[in-house]
Amino acid sequence: MNSRSMQRVLVIGHCGAGKSTLAVELGKILDLPVIHLDRHFWNPGWVETEKEAWREKVHQLVSGERWIIDGNYDGTLDIRLPRADTVIFLDFPTRVCMWRIARRIISGYGKTRHDLAPGCPEKIDGEFILYTWRFRRDILPKVHAALNRYYPHGRLIVLSKPAQVRALMTSMEGVLPRSG
Repeated sequence: MNSRSMQRVLVIGHCGAGKSTLAVELGKILDLPVIHLDRHFWNPGWVETEKEAWREKVHQLVSGERWIIDGNYDGTLDIRLPRADTVIFLDFPTRVCMWRIARRIISGYGKTRHDLAPGCPEKIDGEFILYTWRFRRDILPKVHAALNRYYPHGRLIVLSKPAQVRALMTSMEGVLPRSG
């Protein structure tokens, strides 16, 4: 794996798996701009972007030649996957993700994370917790179908536990030059 072959990277996967954290670290190593989809989808007060405006926004976001984009939004995988040269899929167990989300809520309650739009503070959201709990059953099949349809021969890296993420990062830090 070399930095020249990783210019448009998607980081997708289970809620709470660490997509945004991984994207930021990869951005530093690969010297690529990081785009957090949550920051573009949500408006102040946790108001969703209207569907057609969202799809148009995603088209704009992927039009660049160099980026790392993190986030699921399975309804726009048809736009993002064909533009990616690498997909990193964090397929962690639900219990790991639920624990991480609980920890994130407790430590950041009322604060807005760097990967979210202004005016969207961390909160306890039953709908999000239920979505996370059902992710493997409801969303994962859609992600697999999109990967098969829109990214059948691309570079897909599936990581199923945190230790694999650490190993990937260690291997990349040892091989790829950091910028600046």
